[in-house]
Amino acid sequence: MLNFTLFSVVRQKSTIFALENKTMHMTPDSALQGKTAAYFTLGCKLNFAETASIERQLADVGVRKVKKGEVADICIVNTCSVTEVADHKCRQAIHKLVRQHPGATVVVTGCYAQLKPQEVAAIEGVTLVLSQSEKGKIVECLTKCSSAPAPSTIIPQPSAPFVPSCSCGDRTRYFLKVQDGCNYFCTYCTIPFARGRSRNGSIASLVAQARQAAAEGGKEIVITGVNIGDFGRTTGESFLDLLRALDTVEGIERYRISSIEPNLLTDEVLQFCAESRAFMPHFHIPLQSGSDEVLRLMHRRYDTALFYNKVSRARELMPDAFIGVDVIVGTRGETAALFDEAERFIESLPISLLHVFSYSERPGTAALRIPHVVRPEEKHERSQRLLAISDRKLHAFYERFMGTTRPVLLEHSRIKGLFNGFTDNYIKVEYRGAGVDNQILSLKLSGWNEEHTALKTLPPAPPYKGGE
Repeated sequence: MLNFTLFSVVRQKSTIFALENKTMHMTPDSALQGKTAAYFTLGCKLNFAETASIERQLADVGVRKVKKGEVADICIVNTCSVTEVADHKCRQAIHKLVRQHPGATVVVTGCYAQLKPQEVAAIEGVTLVLSQSEKGKIVECLTKCSSAPAPSTIIPQPSAPFVPSCSCGDRTRYFLKVQDGCNYFCTYCTIPFARGRSRNGSIASLVAQARQAAAEGGKEIVITGVNIGDFGRTTGESFLDLLRALDTVEGIERYRISSIEPNLLTDEVLQFCAESRAFMPHFHIPLQSGSDEVLRLMHRRYDTALFYNKVSRARELMPDAFIGVDVIVGTRGETAALFDEAERFIESLPISLLHVFSYSERPGTAALRIPHVVRPEEKHERSQRLLAISDRKLHAFYERFMGTTRPVLLEHSRIKGLFNGFTDNYIKVEYRGAGVDNQILSLKLSGWNEEHTALKTLPPAPPYKGGE
């Protein structure tokens, strides 16, 4: 049920609607039956999970995913706004879809749409701009749009309830959204403005979704959210309690924690993952800077000593664990000396991979008040230095496991007879065979593939049985 009323702004090509308290009862309209939709997602795993849920909602009322070469009736763009580059990519994607699918109803949602709705609404061809909370009401919104006399835009609202999402889309792995929003307000970040305050679903509801994924044949679930370690603010539960409950779901052989703040990665969580039935030895931990002074300017809630201790403890409990780390280069206040300090610290970490991002000025953030702006060419040079460290660490991690046998969940591939998959500790592999989609096999890892992006595998040992 949606609440629509006409807003006071009227453009030449669109009528803008805002959500108010007066109600209008709406049900899925037969006008959507038989229509086709194209989907485009930018940004994080959470966005991909939410797009998959949108696709499922539309499929339930008869909207089919467009085939290659077809012109879609509906285009869904789920956007990111983590940097100015992300905003630019979103605009490019919208323009491209408008050209490829003339006359389509173009729906834009996500962080860029939440932060800059008027800017998005002004893009030629855009029909609807949906808030984060309206993602869960896509059918009703499209129904309203189809009956409107002119294309309409729903203005994103600042607050939103928790909108559940658990779907796999075109992937083998399921993505379970357990939390949304963030209360941290780091100086460089717009996520609290784009996604609101921290909130979550209940453990009971999330376990039910995991059971449904298992009933659909899912074997692996990635736990997603904005700040998942902060789970429980809505329900008074804890992240550790959530992990314990999910670990009991029969049929799910693997869980991965997509990203967790180092100050929220408790020893109890690490100990549980090391001893659990189904949680994989795989962590993604945002560092953002290896300089304590820069961390202070960012308003991060830890220092390098705490971060090093967390990574070392994870490595102690799970020696084979894959540990990925996020780093931002070129933030305001990051002098050459502070970056050198950060680089030395990062080099010392027993990690597997770096995700390196260049700092981007975001309107309305506190970082804009920090002096010392890093020039673009310096950001690029610093990125390259950290990426070189990442390459060395990743190659060393992969090569350490050459000749060993690991359980691999194989995913469907577009190339006949060639399957990709990941080991329990997140090594990407290639396997040549047939009929192994969504199966876990014990495979011996050999050398690199031609692109040096994955390890090749030898014929499998007997089928892997979860829990052994």
